[in-house]
Amino acid sequence: MQETRLDTARIRAARRVIDPVFLDTPLYRCEALEPGLGCTVSIKLETANPVRSFKARGTEVVASLLADTGPRAVVCASAGNLGQALAWSGRGRGLDVTVVASRFATRAKLDRIRALDAGLELVDGDHEMARERAAAIARHDGIRLVEDSLDIETCEGAATIGLELVDTAPSFDTVLIALGGGALATGVGHVVKALAPGVEVICVQPLGAPAMTHSWRGRRVVTTDSTDTIADGVAGRHPIPAVLNDLLLVADDAVLVQEASIIAGMRMLLDHAGLVVEPSAALGIAAILEDRDRFAGRHVVTIVCGNNVDADAYHRWVGAAPILGS
Repeated sequence: MQETRLDTARIRAARRVIDPVFLDTPLYRCEALEPGLGCTVSIKLETANPVRSFKARGTEVVASLLADTGPRAVVCASAGNLGQALAWSGRGRGLDVTVVASRFATRAKLDRIRALDAGLELVDGDHEMARERAAAIARHDGIRLVEDSLDIETCEGAATIGLELVDTAPSFDTVLIALGGGALATGVGHVVKALAPGVEVICVQPLGAPAMTHSWRGRRVVTTDSTDTIADGVAGRHPIPAVLNDLLLVADDAVLVQEASIIAGMRMLLDHAGLVVEPSAALGIAAILEDRDRFAGRHVVTIVCGNNVDADAYHRWVGAAPILGS
């Protein structure tokens, strides 16, 4: 495999600085899902931790480095999950954390950021506007800007999930990964291709937020003017060139799924796995629902990457959603 920005030795070292509460998350075969999907399905459950998403694996690495040698103040832009994770990791290490988010972000995520003692600034636009504002704060105040997916620590923290997959999973041949900024996909993809190269790495993105998928397919950065998806955690418009370069080396495919399939995936995870998940976490199930023939007979691992979801919105979506093919 050609070299990405990631390093497998550093990824193994990252496990030593990540709080064990975020490591070795549940990984299990979910047989109840299989009749409706037509394949063997294992779940990697990244919601069973204090911030209910995988993001703290990366922020633990960032915060550990800052606590040792860096500035004591840090700022990030977030749709909600990164902000919670950085607030949690920073609070434990005495860092001053500021999170910039869209005023239209999921309320539950914003409330949790405040509860974790981080400063929260809201902008009247989307995540890309929040990124611009966070960068401006970092320049003005001379503090560390954490950029999800661009900062290698966020990718290598997420990549520890890949180590756990290849070290503990029974034989599997496909991994489905939610694709947003790219930290999760490039991190897990790097490890899988380095240590289990026969496994197919498939990234999944909503049809209403397709920038990174279009970029992967075109092998160049493709931006979009807007997004239209309930999967707020992956709704970026401006892919980062360095992250795309890594993704091109580790992803075998990138697919787009419809909103109805995302909702149906959420409903399946509730009905058959007892899991309440945010839309981004159902992208893998949505991909199987839309192309059962492709996955028939395979053993697929899907990473359930977060469950920070607004309760009212969740009930609106899932309460009205039919399970495709039922």
